[in-house]
Amino acid sequence: MSDMTQTESKPGIGRKLPLIAIAVVAAVGFFTLRDHLTFDTLRDNREALLALRDAHYIATVAVFMLAYVGIVAFSLPGATIATLTGGFLFATFPGALFNISAATLGAVLIFLAARWGLGERLAARMETGEGVVKRIKDGIDENQWSMLFLIRLVPAVPFFVANLVPALVGVPLLRFAVSTFVGIIPGAVVYTSVGAGLGEVFARGETPDLGIIFEPQILLPILGLCALAALPILLKAVRGKKGL
Repeated sequence: MSDMTQTESKPGIGRKLPLIAIAVVAAVGFFTLRDHLTFDTLRDNREALLALRDAHYIATVAVFMLAYVGIVAFSLPGATIATLTGGFLFATFPGALFNISAATLGAVLIFLAARWGLGERLAARMETGEGVVKRIKDGIDENQWSMLFLIRLVPAVPFFVANLVPALVGVPLLRFAVSTFVGIIPGAVVYTSVGAGLGEVFARGETPDLGIIFEPQILLPILGLCALAALPILLKAVRGKKGL
């Protein structure tokens, strides 16, 4: 009987290993990298980075995107600095494309780890459950596209939360990837454009204004997109259908 119990428990532990690894790396990274992945580091190494880009453009793109994927996949500090760096090195375009692609790939990796470790079992339990939990699951299922776009567009939702929650409620991988790629475009373009102007900021000895996304001319269009994403949910509620 004990052998059978051990055999059954191993797959469960094995499925959680990616999540455990992510949690460990995230914890270590928080304490070891938070003082290095900063605006000051980018400023102090800007000439070396530009020289590397000019000498080995393709390799620089590959290393940059790989680092960005790792930052997102392991929820490491420095995602905003990475986005600024993408703009600084590669301009608004193709810098924004590199940033969005790398962020999406990193998000997909942590999504898959969460779904493989917890999501499938949790989603199944929610599906067969009753009461409030089942209603929440049904509401998310009925409005998946709208909810996925909303959590990407709303600046107040932490990126790692938007990566984990869909995995825990059974969102399909393709739907998650598409909504992530499209949903992060507005914010990524704004910060990439800020990064593209860092040369002038460095020359003046200033710090970039990262609160620009909350400026009316930036925030209002994003809120308009949020309202558009929420429209199907509101219409269902008005028509008396079950919603969130």
